[in-house]
This record gives sequence, structure tokens and C-alpha cells, in this order.
Amino acid sequence: MAIDTWIKGARPRTLPAAIAPVIVGTALAGGEAIVYRALLALIVSLSLQIGVNFSNDYSDGIRGTDSDRVGPTRIVASGLATPSAVKRAAFISFFIGALAGLVLAALTTWWLIAVGAAAILAAWNYTGGKKPYGYSGFGEIAVFVFFGLVAEMGAFFVQTERITLKCVLAAIPVGAHACAILLINNIRDRERDGTVGKRTLAVRLGDQASRNLFVGLLLLAQLSALLITPWAMITLLLAPLAFRLAHSVKSQIDGIALIPMLARTGQLQLLFAAVLALALWLS
Repeated sequence: MAIDTWIKGARPRTLPAAIAPVIVGTALAGGEAIVYRALLALIVSLSLQIGVNFSNDYSDGIRGTDSDRVGPTRIVASGLATPSAVKRAAFISFFIGALAGLVLAALTTWWLIAVGAAAILAAWNYTGGKKPYGYSGFGEIAVFVFFGLVAEMGAFFVQTERITLKCVLAAIPVGAHACAILLINNIRDRERDGTVGKRTLAVRLGDQASRNLFVGLLLLAQLSALLITPWAMITLLLAPLAFRLAHSVKSQIDGIALIPMLARTGQLQLLFAAVLALALWLS
């Protein structure tokens, strides 16, 4: 099977959600940062993101909810890969993340095993299992928890072995941007999801309210960053990018025209994480 098929299945445009929390958590660790632990945390985060993407592809594919979709190619629904192969890819990704997490647990605290297990269960049950919570509108909440709070605080903890208020505050902009990535994806697929019984948050809220929430998440990320340190004022340099993205989403573009918004949201998250990391380093 061609390597580009697996790259499509891994959905590179969503990977900033896994990279950003490690960047911010490591920057916050400052002089206590431990490079190899940061890299292990990155492996955990990326493996979980790729794993949830493959498991989502598999689960939606066998349910038929990815048929006739507007967004990027899903490799099960399009016939590029068999369901069993994609399911296996998801489990391999989770296994790699679990191994890296086990090393971090051995270096810090065994409680990380419970956190990692919860993250893997949440990743699989997003669209898998008998009652996938992603079909009930809880996907964004899970993303905020696991790719915001858990990922950023976890990256900080495995290097410093403590949790601080600043660490918690720094997780908010990370989680808000991660939620925005999922939300723009669900806004794009809202009409199709509604017809196949996939009650995502975008389906439940409706088109206009979902777009307003997207803008609100970008605003939350910016405002919460300013609470962390006065140096975070430099993140305002990215406000024009956020404004243009928000304006595009609010302009009622729909369907295929929303596909580039996913990449732009991911790019904004990475840039924001890098600038916030600089602010944390300066502070």
C-alpha cells in the first residue's frame, strides 16, 4: 500500500494539536526542561493524535458515515485501505504512545499510566464502540481536556515533576485552538453528519452558532494567554491572522471552501504556541 495513503489517513493538518502542547509545556519548564523527556512527551502526543485519526477513519468507515463526504479523503470509505488495516494502524499508534508513556511513568510517577489509559480509551471511543461520544456532541470537550489540559500539563510535569497555576493557565489557549481545529472540521461536515445521525456539536448548535463558537475559541485563546505573563502581549502580533481566519469562517463559506480553514487553524495554533513559548521563555 502506498505511503501517501497512510499519510492521508494520519491527517497531517490535525497534527499541530499534538505538537503545540509539548512546545508550550517545554517552554514553561524553562531551565528545568529535559530534552529527551520532551521528545518522549511529543511521541506520546503525536501517537495519540494519529491513533485517533486512524480509529476515526476506521469507525466512521465501517458505519458508512464517511460516504459522500466533503472533506479530505478518508482511506476506509474511499477504498484506499481495508478496515482491518486501518484498525491495526490505530492500535500500532496507540501502542507506540503507550510505550513512550510507560518510560515517562517509570521516570516520574506510575499514575501516568492511568492518565495514558484514559487518553487511549477517549481516543478510541470518540467514534468507536457502541456509544461513541463524538456522535453526541462531546468531541470538543474531550479535545480540550486531552489535547489541552492533559497534553500541555503532562509535558510540563514529566520535565519538572510538578504542576503550577501558570501551567494550568498555559493549557487553556492550547486547548482552545485544538477545539477550533475539530470544530471547523465539524462545521464543514455539519449537513452530511446531520443526515447520518452523527450529532456533533456543530450539528447540535447549528451553522451560525457553531461559527460564532469558533470565533469565541480564537478569542479565548488570545485572552487566556494574556493572563499567563505580561510577555504574552507579543502573541497579539498574531491577532491579524486570527482575525482573517475568523472573518473567513464567519463569511458563510461552506462545504469544500472550508477545507483550507482546517490547515489555517492548525497553522495558527503552531504559530501561537511558538510565540507563546517565546513569551514564557522571556518571562
